[in-house]
Amino acid sequence: MPTQSDPLGTALGASKAILFDFDGPICDVFSGFPAPEIASELADLLATLAPALELPARATDDPMEVHRLSQSAGTTILAAVEAALTAAEVRAVKAAGTPTKGSVQALHAARDTGRHVAIVSNNSAECVREYLPLHGLSGIVDEIIGRPALRPDLMKPAPHPLLIAASNLGVAPGLTVLVGDSVTDVEAAHAAGARSIGYANKAAKQNSLRVAGADAVVLGMQEIANWLISSHKIRM
Repeated sequence: MPTQSDPLGTALGASKAILFDFDGPICDVFSGFPAPEIASELADLLATLAPALELPARATDDPMEVHRLSQSAGTTILAAVEAALTAAEVRAVKAAGTPTKGSVQALHAARDTGRHVAIVSNNSAECVREYLPLHGLSGIVDEIIGRPALRPDLMKPAPHPLLIAASNLGVAPGLTVLVGDSVTDVEAAHAAGARSIGYANKAAKQNSLRVAGADAVVLGMQEIANWLISSHKIRM
């Protein structure tokens, strides 16, 4: 059973559903097709469709930020940028390689211990659906909640995707825990009334995730699998 000195156990212990962010906890989406290249492609598109946004679009190497920026240009331009981003993500996951170390074990452990499993991502649902079958993971995941169509303002750190996941799974948000590698994941969990586990895949993230208020921080996804499996054995 979790104790005060077991933050991971506290975060996982009462959970009925574990929500996993996709890019980081499950795979490195842009490892084979770097994000700055995609951001540049989207900036080129936006420069053509909305020249006034070219400078801010070229000031970031994050494709998600270019996508957010395009919302100010209206629905038609936003739709064009979103479609281009989704197509790029689908290409990217085909070259992304194997899942994050320990993630497959964490997904299986969540399912094997009777919890619902969902992917909740700012990436497109299309790219998640493309990736999971490539690595035999489709049957483990109950729900995939990707980027809200034409609503970048509803992406994490907004709670919207987490609340949709909880509703679809039939679980109260307070009985879910989100595993994510960014401060925005932690913020989204707080806003949704869920718990959060920060995955510090880079050493520098440990402090930022803790400061953001993550209920627990792990250095590897295997830690989540190990806790779930050991806790389940104790209860049997």
